[in-house]
Amino acid sequence: MTTTKKNLTNQQTEPSPEEKLPLEGIRVLELGTLLAGPFAGRLLADFGAEVIKIEPPDKADPMRQWGITKNGQGLLWPIQSRNKKSITLNLREKDGQELFKQLAQETDVIIENFRPGTMEKWGLSYEELSDINPRLIMMRTSGFGQTGPYKKRAGFGSVGEAMGGLRHVTGFPDRAPSRIGISIGDTLAALFATIGCLTAIYEREQSSRGQVIDTAIYESVFATMESIIPDYLLADYVRERMGNILPGVAPSNIYYTQDETYIVIGANADGVFKRLCEAMDQPELAEDLDYKTHVARGKNQKKLDLLIEEWTKTLPAKEALDRLEKHGVPSGLIYSAKDIVEDPHYQARDMIVNVEHPELGDFPMPGVVPKLSRTPGKIKEPGSSEMGSHNEAVYQSLLDLDEDKLNELKEKNII
Repeated sequence: MTTTKKNLTNQQTEPSPEEKLPLEGIRVLELGTLLAGPFAGRLLADFGAEVIKIEPPDKADPMRQWGITKNGQGLLWPIQSRNKKSITLNLREKDGQELFKQLAQETDVIIENFRPGTMEKWGLSYEELSDINPRLIMMRTSGFGQTGPYKKRAGFGSVGEAMGGLRHVTGFPDRAPSRIGISIGDTLAALFATIGCLTAIYEREQSSRGQVIDTAIYESVFATMESIIPDYLLADYVRERMGNILPGVAPSNIYYTQDETYIVIGANADGVFKRLCEAMDQPELAEDLDYKTHVARGKNQKKLDLLIEEWTKTLPAKEALDRLEKHGVPSGLIYSAKDIVEDPHYQARDMIVNVEHPELGDFPMPGVVPKLSRTPGKIKEPGSSEMGSHNEAVYQSLLDLDEDKLNELKEKNII
């Protein structure tokens, strides 16, 4: 961070070492809307970065109303914008651009997820901003990255999932490609962008210089696609949709139980498969040449899955899972939100945290991941339900703007 960087008024009191979060002292300006950029901002804020969320004064982030709502408020917004400060700023106007440059002087990281060229159009390219603040790091997330023939294409997470290869292998072979029930492409891009940001912050300690982190959604998806490329180029194999199995990896599937539910069993390692056979009271299966080795089980995958389901159908799900746990076989229910809320393990690890929301009251949200033993992350407050609620605190403390200047900027629709 820059040595002359100012503190906000309410951060003048230095926390004790026991209270200090690992990213305290890092200031982030978060631009963009919806998921990929804001999710990265949330991850940094969870560990103490001061994240200032910027919205145009006349156009709220659509996530404020996105998905399921209560009392007119989107229920994802308080989670995605937790621990952040909210300000408004019109970057389409010259005065707004000048204000942003002043903020950039007091900032470590800028997050933006616009279509490539947007920041340049506003005169806010990395080159211009880094001239003002050479230590500045810019996290840029887009559908296809900042270079290449597709760079100017619009690219939502769904397109990145499709072109990154994920949709092609998701679903069942007799049906059209399916989507995963969350915005996984945006989330993966945010995770990779955050890794890049932390890497750049560490490197900056040696070089004293910032840099650009260029994260493409399709590349973030592709990076998780295991060996599909050498499978194709070296073995002439194209991985296809296979439902709930992975070809050649058995047993690893869902299995129907006596009380008409499904459980997941993963016992593809030789030692674990032997324990599964003991749990099923069929230890002889572990020595059967059709199932004794990983390769043999892969060749006889369908037949083996039928044998296992014949056993699970004789037991209620809880009894089957109890027996599998006793024998050390990885297994579990397929959880709904109701199951998650009622599970004692989630509760024991603080994975559902209740935060007081000014309009919605006691608000439950996912806890912080990962768990740090000495300096864990923390959820201090939900996302602000009022746009620009921190305008005065930010503009007065960081830029020394007085009340008359703030009123003038409001009248001109700059903030």
